[in-house]
Amino acid sequence: MCGVAAIFHYGRAGDRGSQLAVDRMCARMAQRGPDGSGCWHSSDERVWLGHRRLSILDLSEKGRQPMSSSNGAVVVSYNGEIYNFLQLRKELEGGGHRFESECDTEVLLHLYAECGEQMVSRLRGMYAFVLWDAAKGELLLARDPYGIKPLYYSDDGKSLYVASQVKALLAGGVRAEPDPAGQVGFFLLGSVPEPYTWHRAISALEAGSVMRVGCRGLEGTRKHFSVARELREATGQDHLAEALRESVYDHLQSDVPVGVFLSSGVDSAAVVALGSERNPELRTLTLTFEEFRDTAADESTGADAIARRYGTVHDTHRVGAHEFATNLASILDAMDQPSIDGLNTWFISKAAAEHGLKVALSGLGADELLGGYPSFRDIPRWVRMGRRWGGRPGALSVRLAAQAARYTGLVNAKVAGLLAFAHTYAGAYLVRRGVFMPWELPQVLGEAVATEGLARFGAPGFFV
Repeated sequence: MCGVAAIFHYGRAGDRGSQLAVDRMCARMAQRGPDGSGCWHSSDERVWLGHRRLSILDLSEKGRQPMSSSNGAVVVSYNGEIYNFLQLRKELEGGGHRFESECDTEVLLHLYAECGEQMVSRLRGMYAFVLWDAAKGELLLARDPYGIKPLYYSDDGKSLYVASQVKALLAGGVRAEPDPAGQVGFFLLGSVPEPYTWHRAISALEAGSVMRVGCRGLEGTRKHFSVARELREATGQDHLAEALRESVYDHLQSDVPVGVFLSSGVDSAAVVALGSERNPELRTLTLTFEEFRDTAADESTGADAIARRYGTVHDTHRVGAHEFATNLASILDAMDQPSIDGLNTWFISKAAAEHGLKVALSGLGADELLGGYPSFRDIPRWVRMGRRWGGRPGALSVRLAAQAARYTGLVNAKVAGLLAFAHTYAGAYLVRRGVFMPWELPQVLGEAVATEGLARFGAPGFFV
């Protein structure tokens, strides 16, 4: 990880406060980039870019950010990794571009000079960046197709604040007023859905999007990638093994050691199998919890077998109640926004750092792509049942189900949810993966927050 920060004052020059705000944002992201920090500002101090660096490619000072083009007209602050940067660099060099570093960041500068905003269609990787074009007087924000790297912004009508973390924006002075839509989204789904955040003044740049910002403010946002379109146009699994191998090999590009987070699932096992082809001394790490010992939920036995099969250098980190309690405050501080999956990620990342790893691959997202979770079998079955029951969208079915669950106590909330929502895929998904049902939210958040949040979240029909 690295940390990106930016401030763009639309109609006025900056001041000493801008420097302090960028410094505070970068300081709040020190864990994202422990290897260095940098700050750049335009001559009129209207534009400020900051960066926290985690050195992965080109560990020298030539890879420092924010990075400027040779003529100083374009400056970028970037978080991520471009896996096809070597191919892009070769192509750009063939067109007369000259490079001064070995990192992928510089490729962004030269590619922008060739393609402008359309550069994102050429990038293969995970990224979030802020790029200043002095000639156009524009700031360009961009985020990778699947939203692997985060990017948040706040626009108060006079200035734009940008950072890789919500908490960094708060440290820079953005208002911390809670957003009911973000809160409702979390209590329904277990994470805060984009473009909402936990705070009303802060929005997420959505996955696969670019945003242009000029001297008059936000000029436009467009999607440069659609997951739905990509899946719709997919041609099948004929080349799945080849695509997986290419992806894993690309992810192993690094000037520091790379490991793999290994569970006992097919997804991470596939990453280990393919990664060990390229690196016979691959490091693997497994996380499990003491309370799961000798139960079906303990993945360490299966992970050990996979590690032996592929000859990896393997370690298992087992978390007990004492370690959990000792680290809880640090976990909550590091968790940028509420997430029911954040604990596992924090502990396995901590274990990786203790083993000297800066980079680790995982199977995160593969279950969703390949339909590996039971929910992918449950949801279509529930929809078929819901449609046979004659379910129809509307307040009546929701009200009857909610009242049965709320007032009699005889109907489980999820069962009531099936009655109300199972006739659509979106509704069945809400029931299967939801933390709370919509009618439970007033008891959790209060009537006013729940009502506003559901209305802004786009689900007014869920609320009764």
